Amino acid sequence: MTTMLTWQADGAVGLEGTRLLLGAGGLRALGRLVRLGADQEFTASYRAVVGEDGTVQRLSVTAATAERERHLTLNRTEDGFWLLDTGAGSDRSEFGGAVDVDLEYSPLFNTLPIRRLGLHREPGDHVLPVVFVSLPDLEVELVDQRYRTVSTLDEEGLGEAVVGFSSGDFAAELVVDSDAVVSRYPGVAQRVTAAGAEPVAG
Repeated sequence: MTTMLTWQADGAVGLEGTRLLLGAGGLRALGRLVRLGADQEFTASYRAVVGEDGTVQRLSVTAATAERERHLTLNRTEDGFWLLDTGAGSDRSEFGGAVDVDLEYSPLFNTLPIRRLGLHREPGDHVLPVVFVSLPDLEVELVDQRYRTVSTLDEEGLGEAVVGFSSGDFAAELVVDSDAVVSRYPGVAQRVTAAGAEPVAG
């Protein structure tokens, strides 16, 4: 299934638009974020490839401010290492065995562990090592993130599910659809429809 998705920033001026191709377990995404604020304005584009086992295989990001443009490519090798390329050199790291990536401000990337672990369908509680990429500076660090099922889809696998998310001192309850794609991320963004850019129902 291929679809176009749009999120509107919550409490800020910003949009994220993504072309999303969903497979049985994997996905491919091509998206762009635009954020405007008193402290900074930036745009960022990304391309992500997730394997059928739900693990991230590749992420490439380009971010730009008025001052400069940055590039980052992350590739996960078959032996579990990550290759980081900024265009000015490359590094190799295991990142604690992480198989997920989180891109700052983007609800799409919270979808990845929820979908991989099936937390929208069956109750679960996991603390995961995650490769976190900040925007717009594209700094990379290993963080621990917790994902915990609050409610699942209905018996027919329809409706919405809620998954608790926390990282450091931050916590939120993410609302996801039947494909585990985040529709509401309080404090960050919510998905909107084309008709009048109204929030999705639910």
